[in-house]
Amino acid sequence: MLALEPTDDLAKPAFHDVEGCKKWLSQLQLTNIGIAQGTLRKQIDELNRYAMKGEIRLAILEQLRTPVAQLQSDFANRLIGKPLPLTDDEHMLLTALGSMWQAMQNGYLRCLQSAAAGDAQMEKRRAKLWQRSLYYGMQQIAESTRSGYEPDRATWQQFHALYLNIESSGLQNESVKDEHFHDKYPLSCQTLYLTTLLMHRARLLGLTREQRYTAEHWLLLWADTLVLLQRCTATKEDAPPLVVDLESYRGLQSAAHARASAGMRCLPMVPLSKQIRIKTILLQQGQTPKKVDLATDLSGKECIDLLGRLHQCWCEARADTLVEMPRETSSAHMCVGLEKIYSHIAGKPFKPVKDVGKAMQDAQVQIATFGRVLDETGQHDLKELGFLPEDWLVEENTLLRGRLLRNSPTGDRMAAHHIISIFTTDSRVHKAGVIDRIEVAHSGQLYVTVHYLPGQLQAVIANAAESTQAMLKSGSAPCLMLPAMEKLRIPASLVMPRDWFQAGREIDLTLADRSKQKVRLGISVERGVDYERVSFKPA
Repeated sequence: MLALEPTDDLAKPAFHDVEGCKKWLSQLQLTNIGIAQGTLRKQIDELNRYAMKGEIRLAILEQLRTPVAQLQSDFANRLIGKPLPLTDDEHMLLTALGSMWQAMQNGYLRCLQSAAAGDAQMEKRRAKLWQRSLYYGMQQIAESTRSGYEPDRATWQQFHALYLNIESSGLQNESVKDEHFHDKYPLSCQTLYLTTLLMHRARLLGLTREQRYTAEHWLLLWADTLVLLQRCTATKEDAPPLVVDLESYRGLQSAAHARASAGMRCLPMVPLSKQIRIKTILLQQGQTPKKVDLATDLSGKECIDLLGRLHQCWCEARADTLVEMPRETSSAHMCVGLEKIYSHIAGKPFKPVKDVGKAMQDAQVQIATFGRVLDETGQHDLKELGFLPEDWLVEENTLLRGRLLRNSPTGDRMAAHHIISIFTTDSRVHKAGVIDRIEVAHSGQLYVTVHYLPGQLQAVIANAAESTQAMLKSGSAPCLMLPAMEKLRIPASLVMPRDWFQAGREIDLTLADRSKQKVRLGISVERGVDYERVSFKPA
C-alpha cells in the first residue's frame, strides 16, 4: 500500500457528506478559474486529512469527479500552444494541475487504506478504488505530456508502484465502468495501465487531439491484445516486444535496450500488430471504418494513415530516442523564426522598410550614383546582433522528417507549428521545416520532431504595395522562397508572416541578387504559429 500522511484532528473541510459537498460546489465562484481551482484543491486536501468513514469519503469523491474534471479542463486551456520551456508562472500552473490530480488520487488511496484496516464496505469496492487511483495517476502523466513535458521521475515511480500494488492484489484484470473515461467503457487496471504507457510512447508522433482520442479508444476496443507478462520471447519475424520496469522512472522501452530487473515486465506486441494490420488491409480493400469496428469519425484514408503511424511506433523495431538512450550522433545548427532564418541564408540581418516607395527611390538614386544598391545591413556581424544558430543533436534527418535534441537546456522558446531551418556544420544549405511535436526532457533539453518543406530555400524580401501598407505592421517582411518541383507537381511557394497573406494580393519581391519581381499571391498551402506558406504566380 502506498504511504499517505496520517489523518489530522485539525483538518476542517467545508463539507462532511455528499449533501454538504453538493451545496458547497453550488456556491463555488467560477469567475476566476485559477482561484476556483486552488480553492477546490485546498478543500480536497482538507478532506483527505480528515478522519471519516470510507463509504462517506468514497461518495464525496465520486461527487467531486465531474466538477474537478471540468475545472481542470478549463484551467489547462491556459497552457495550450504555449512555447517551451514554460515560463515560471506557466510552470506553476502545470504544477497546480498535477496537484489536483494527486489530491483526487490520495482520496481514493485513503479509501483503500480503510479497506486494509478492515472496512468491509471498502473491501468490496477494492477493484473500483484501485481503478480510480490508477486513473488519476494516468491523468498526471497525461497532463505533463499534453503540456509538452516528460513526466517527472516521482510521477513515473508512483504510477509504477501503484500498478505493482494492484498486481499484488490480483485485481489487475477485473473490469470497472468509468463514466469519465471514453463513454463509461469498462476497463481493467491492466488495460488502463498499458493504454497509458502506449499513448505516452506515441506522444512524439505529433497527433491531433482527435487522433489521440481515437488511438486511445482503439486500444480499449483491443484490450484483449494487451497483456503484461513476467517474460516473453519473440522471433525475428515477430513484432518486437516492449518492456517496462516497475521500479524505474520511465515508460515503455525497446526490449533490446532494457536491463533485466525484478520489476521488469514484458508487453508482447504480436497480437496488437496483427490487429492493426488486419484493420489496415480491410480499409485498403474499401471497407468503411464503421464496418471494421473502428468507431471513429475519421475517414478511411485518415484511419489507414493513423494505423500505419501507430504500428510503426508500437510494433516495429526502432532505436529509443536520444532522450531515452543517449548516444554518439551527428550535430546540426537550427534557426527558429522567419527573421533569423532569412538572416542566416542572406548573410545579413533583415532591415524592415516602412516606406516602400521612398526605399525604391533611394535604390534608384544609389544605382545611378554607385552602379548598385548599397547594402547597409551587410556592415553588421550576425553574431554581434545575437543571430546565433543553436546546436542540436540529430537523431533522424531524412528527406521528409527529422528528430533532434537541443544540446543545451537554454535557448529560444518554441512551439509546435513554428518555422525552423536546419543546416549542418559542413554545409550552408538550409532545409526549412515545421515543428510537429516538442517536448522538454528531464534534463531541460528540448526534443523536437519536424517535417521538412520541399525545395532549396532562397531568402527574399516582400515589399507591399503602397495601397496595402496601412494593413501591415511594416511595408516589408523577410520571406523564404521555395522553388517549383515539377516532377512532384509541387508549385513554387512563399513562406511569409501570417498577416501578409491575402488571395490575389500583388507584392514586390526583392531577390538575393537585388533584382525585383512582382508576384500575385494564390492560395494558402500551410499555416503555422508564425508563418503562412502560400502559392504565387508572376503578376
